[in-house]
Amino acid sequence: MSKPFPFSAIVAQQAMKQALLMAAVEPLLGGVLIFGDRGTGKSTAVRALAELLPKIETRQGCRYNCLPNEPQEACPVCTPSKGAKPPPVVKTRAPMVDLPLGATEDRVCGALDLERALVAGEKHFEPGLLAAANRGFLYIDEVNLLEDHLVDLLLDAAASGVNMVEREGLSIRHAARFILVGSGNPEEGDLRPQLLDRFGLAVDVKSIDDLDARIEVIRRRDAYETDPDAFRASWEKRDAAIGTKVVKARKILRQVQIPDSVMIRMSQLCLRLGIDGMRGELTLMRACRAAAALDGRTEVSWDDAAEIAPMVLCHRLRRDPLDDAGSAPRIERALASFHSGNGHA
Repeated sequence: MSKPFPFSAIVAQQAMKQALLMAAVEPLLGGVLIFGDRGTGKSTAVRALAELLPKIETRQGCRYNCLPNEPQEACPVCTPSKGAKPPPVVKTRAPMVDLPLGATEDRVCGALDLERALVAGEKHFEPGLLAAANRGFLYIDEVNLLEDHLVDLLLDAAASGVNMVEREGLSIRHAARFILVGSGNPEEGDLRPQLLDRFGLAVDVKSIDDLDARIEVIRRRDAYETDPDAFRASWEKRDAAIGTKVVKARKILRQVQIPDSVMIRMSQLCLRLGIDGMRGELTLMRACRAAAALDGRTEVSWDDAAEIAPMVLCHRLRRDPLDDAGSAPRIERALASFHSGNGHA
């Protein structure tokens, strides 16, 4: 398997990188949807992020990525039979699991190990991709082409943090806490609005149109493909700095406060845009906390909300047939009304 391209070496695409970092700090955000042209670094950024995050602790041979001090009943490795000792604790990379488009529900959720059942006559659960992604990332490229029932299933597991399998005489429940990242090209199909709303953050990435930036992309990519180890070594310190930033942000995240004045404006903004339900405000609040924590601050400002609002709210806006300007300009107009003093409800 090739070594990932360094996260810090990705040119431009700031919104995408910021969204991924916020999701890495605050798992409750509900994942990130990245839509955009081919060749804009979507997959590269996701794989690079998983590489720079700190290692997790688990037991050797554990396929559920259990916390060493919180073994799961479903895991035969971490909860061995009486008298047996669990294997030693090891440190491993945060899992980065790809979900192929052709995956079956059994492959995703896990199922009865048929070979073992036929050969040994034993009922044994074969964990699926949700178990493998626990405490890490689950990445779906071309998520807009994935069958709806699988996307529903994934979003439910991502929201609850639990995978339940009730079939073939098995009743298994295990943790499935992962950061869901989906990417796709909008020209190949849309996601249903109900599914769009379930992703916490959504960003659009476009091909870079700045000449200097395009040349820099080509130079870095060529250097990476010529000598991956040397290129990665030259960016190692910058990646390590980002990893440290994420670790520090996680530590102070629950201390970050949001002033009442900012909360009021967030709600006014969602009301003004006609956002359905409360998920938009809740996600905006959590995203702002994550952004402030990444910046080393313990208080959210309105500037945080204004910067992050498009990636939280754009995909939740109802389509307006009389406004063909698009979602982003509608949010910009709503934000501008606050700056002009007309933002009070």
